[in-house]
Amino acid sequence: MKLIFEIIKKEFRQFKRDPKMFAMVLVAPVIQLVFLGYAANLDVENIHMLVFDQSNSKTSREVVRKFDQSDYFSLDFKVNTYNEVEEIIDAGKVSLALIIDRDFEVDLANNRPGKIQAIFDGSDGNSASIASGYMNGLLTEYSQNISVENRLKSGQKFSISSVVPKVRVWYNPELKTRNYMVPGIVGLLLMIITLILTSLAIVKEKEIGTMEQLIVTPISSTQLIIGKLVPFMILGFASVIIVLTAMYLFFGIQVRGSISLLLGSTFIYILSTLGLGLFVSTISKTQQQAMMLAIFVVMLPMTFLSGFAFPIENMPQSIQWITHIIPLKYFMTIIRGIVLKGIGFAELWKDILLMLLIGVSILGISALRFQKKLD
Repeated sequence: MKLIFEIIKKEFRQFKRDPKMFAMVLVAPVIQLVFLGYAANLDVENIHMLVFDQSNSKTSREVVRKFDQSDYFSLDFKVNTYNEVEEIIDAGKVSLALIIDRDFEVDLANNRPGKIQAIFDGSDGNSASIASGYMNGLLTEYSQNISVENRLKSGQKFSISSVVPKVRVWYNPELKTRNYMVPGIVGLLLMIITLILTSLAIVKEKEIGTMEQLIVTPISSTQLIIGKLVPFMILGFASVIIVLTAMYLFFGIQVRGSISLLLGSTFIYILSTLGLGLFVSTISKTQQQAMMLAIFVVMLPMTFLSGFAFPIENMPQSIQWITHIIPLKYFMTIIRGIVLKGIGFAELWKDILLMLLIGVSILGISALRFQKKLD
């Protein structure tokens, strides 16, 4: 135990000699959280559009005014030809082109459907789909108002039966994607800190020759592994506490569930990231190799397959099977459940258990590969 403690002290002395390391571990995560938190926003709030009003009637101008007064649409251009429509959309200046038919007012006056063509820039399918929903909702409301006005003008007696839903949105009442994304960013930052720093630190020992000094000491491989990993675990916990505090201060997102359960789950998650970092160090000869392997072989696949940004349910079945061995997938479910929903161990025990099994397996395999000798 004394030997392990001495290795841990040695690691912290090395950190102390390198102020940039402390800045990377304690300051950089906060900066990354702020930037990513504001950037990772999938909400569509300002849809740039143009209008080609061939009717140029009172009714068509009223429709255009509805869009212009909406909180979601920004009317940037009014054009007079299809060529202008094509040029502006090709230039990426608008996401929606609204083309009102020449006989729009006449059709409505004669109880015929008014024709409006909507052209979306589908380069970003998600934004186009959301914009289409906003447009359909606005036109549906306008169509219902026109129908009621026509019946009143004709003197028809009618009664309107309708269903009025009382909508309640739980966990994220404002429907902001930031509230969903920011807790997930905590998992990404923790992976970056523990995985990359662990792999680089051990490979650095090989490069500068201090690993040879450790080899001639009476330290066992197990003691060396524990002494190497414990400092990074402590730094990982410190980063999590700092980032969670920054999450509340900058975005007003507080942990609704158990802090102790979150920290306990974080410890289990760190086991897997430290194990991956240790594994990368065993197959790398230089720090450059370790960095490339950590980023392109481990971090990017874990990010894409964890459900951080892309729903796992939308992935092919074969890919969904692969996600079952991604520890970040379970941590995403856990941290979002605790932070946003305030749920506890009774709802999350399966994810915690699977993450524990994966973490112990990864750490065990990596420890077996790590030998107290130079390859």
